[in-house]
Amino acid sequence: MHRRSFFNSPVLSTLAAMASAMAVSSCTGASVTAATAPPTSVPVDPGSTLPAPSAPSAPALAGLLAGALLAGPVDLTAIVPDGTVKVEFQLDGVVFGSAVAAPFNITWDSFSVANGAHALSVSATHGAGVMASSAPVQVVVNNHVRTVFVIVFENHDWSSIQGSASAPYINGTLLAQGAHADNYQNVPGLHPSLPNYLWMEAGSNLGILDDAEPSQHLLSTPHLVAQLKSAGISWKAYQEDIPGTGCPLTSVNQYAPKHLPMIYFSDVNGSLDPNSSECTAHIRPYPELARDLETGTVPAYSFITPNLCNDMHDCSIATGDAWLAREVPKILDSQAYKQGGALFVTFDESAGSDVPIGFIVLSPLAKKGYSNQIQYTHSSMLRSIQEIFGVAPLLGDAANAANVSDLFRSFP
Repeated sequence: MHRRSFFNSPVLSTLAAMASAMAVSSCTGASVTAATAPPTSVPVDPGSTLPAPSAPSAPALAGLLAGALLAGPVDLTAIVPDGTVKVEFQLDGVVFGSAVAAPFNITWDSFSVANGAHALSVSATHGAGVMASSAPVQVVVNNHVRTVFVIVFENHDWSSIQGSASAPYINGTLLAQGAHADNYQNVPGLHPSLPNYLWMEAGSNLGILDDAEPSQHLLSTPHLVAQLKSAGISWKAYQEDIPGTGCPLTSVNQYAPKHLPMIYFSDVNGSLDPNSSECTAHIRPYPELARDLETGTVPAYSFITPNLCNDMHDCSIATGDAWLAREVPKILDSQAYKQGGALFVTFDESAGSDVPIGFIVLSPLAKKGYSNQIQYTHSSMLRSIQEIFGVAPLLGDAANAANVSDLFRSFP
């Protein structure tokens, strides 16, 4: 051993101290035990960090059970530990919303995803920066169309509407928000108005080839709203320019019966009774639609006819487009629409030849901005409405037609 190292050794120092203590003990007679070495300090690594704070307990989704069947807007609330400063809500592992203050809730629009199985979860971030996540909850989304609105315009080829500067609302808003068919036609060779409207209601023109009033064509064959009534499904026809004080069997102001197909059926018009309570209860002035939308009393099926100017029959395309721009938002803003509504906008017939007339679908379930070239007729719309409401048998030519399901993400 090196001399300097030996004398500076901690071991030698300790032995020297023990010897000195024993010497003192011999002189005083005190009983002394072996000396204890002084405590030594543990060096601190300047690169080390303090221990991380413990993770908060895992969050959870309140009241959401595995296998839950969800539809429409869904309110989600996170149960989180104290100190949480942010919650993220996840669908199938992807964040779709967040909340940064109690009660840490969010409304999720389940119409934004396709029907079927999905996983919902939450992650909570603690004030100390630690994040904890819940286990995913498996749920099933099951959305269907519940409410149908139909608006019918007059006598225009689709080529005169699509891309037209006179129809900025249709082209700039409706086609972007909804789906549309580029090959929807009136029944080949079928003109004028009334035969086409009857086809929307019964799947046939029932042998009628003119626009005469109900007094000339009292019908009693099976038709759509009769099926709806038998199934307990509510319906109304909202008509511009009728007074609402009786059954509108004849033209008044700019209202024409030829644009209201159900008024021709005896079970609706009370066998041509102008005071029919059945007729008056279901055929209502158009302004009442806004009230029914606001109060949540709108029926399951609404058939809407603008007057002869606003439907582009006697006035311009721009007039009808402006009417849509005023009126459609009232439907789209309603709970009836947001919770499973579908609005169909179409024309009764072309300007005279057998060419596409246009068909637009707006719905939380529609394929946004989508179009197709499938050939449809009014039989297709009728079949689709029957399938939505589950009423049968399929009426007339509806049994032979394709439904419009391709325009929807989920149908019916």
